[in-house]
Amino acid sequence: MSKCTIDHTQQDVVQKLSEQQTFMPQELVESGKEFLNRQLSQETLNEVFHLLKKYDLATEVERDSKMQQLFLKA
Repeated sequence: MSKCTIDHTQQDVVQKLSEQQTFMPQELVESGKEFLNRQLSQETLNEVFHLLKKYDLATEVERDSKMQQLFLKA
C-alpha cells in the first residue's frame, strides 16, 4: 500500500472526527476534540486523519487498535 502524500488540515481532521463520531465511544470523541484544539504537526494531523478514516468499516479489533493509537497521540 502506498503512503498518502496529501497533507490534511486541522479542519479536515475535525471534519473526519465529526463524520465518524457516531461509530466511536463518546469518551474517544471528547478526547479527540480536546486533542484537536492543540497546535499539531502536519505529520500528526495526517496520521490522526488516517486513523479516523474508515473507522466505521473497521472490525472491533481494528477499532481497538485505532483507539489505542489515538490515545497514544493524546
